[in-house]
Amino acid sequence: MLLLIRRDFAVLGLALLCTQPSHAQVDTARAAQFIQSAGDELVAAINNPGLNAAARQERVASILRRSVDVETVGRFVLGRFWRVATPAEQQDYLRLFEASLIRNLAGRFGEYQGVRFSLGRSQSRTEDDALVSTIVTRPGSNPFNLDWRVTESSGQPKIVDLIAEGTSLRLTQRSEYASVIQRGGGQVAALLSAMRAQSAR
Repeated sequence: MLLLIRRDFAVLGLALLCTQPSHAQVDTARAAQFIQSAGDELVAAINNPGLNAAARQERVASILRRSVDVETVGRFVLGRFWRVATPAEQQDYLRLFEASLIRNLAGRFGEYQGVRFSLGRSQSRTEDDALVSTIVTRPGSNPFNLDWRVTESSGQPKIVDLIAEGTSLRLTQRSEYASVIQRGGGQVAALLSAMRAQSAR
């Protein structure tokens, strides 16, 4: 189960980008309230017996679009290659990244009927973000720890990283993308081709 969760969430690659404009300092209580609210929405959508699979995935996708700082996430995951990508490649990448993020997570979340989560402690990690711990349970599976990293973006809390059982998933995705680019001769175009192929599947 843990490997499945790590794979499903790795696409998020959620993170702060050091070259992005500074975010406002995060209040840990506000971050915890935000995760509680977003988590409750996700659980309600996933466990709603009145929704068919397609409607459930669309509801989950809507919650994710509001809760995740997709652009910051995408730019971090591309890492140092963001600066060498052309403006057209940057825009193409962000479009593909968002589509992949929402499609994969909404699809997977939509299958997790019966999921529950409980809020743990919240703590400041830096001046720019807070870490909110949760315990996630699902029928037939052992509970696992999932930590949500939250920052303030344009005056609103946003998710920028997930840490599953101590493994930062933003770093996992960043490493995977870098490997694809390096195998493609250091060209961002190689990653874009791979992302388009994945989307077509």
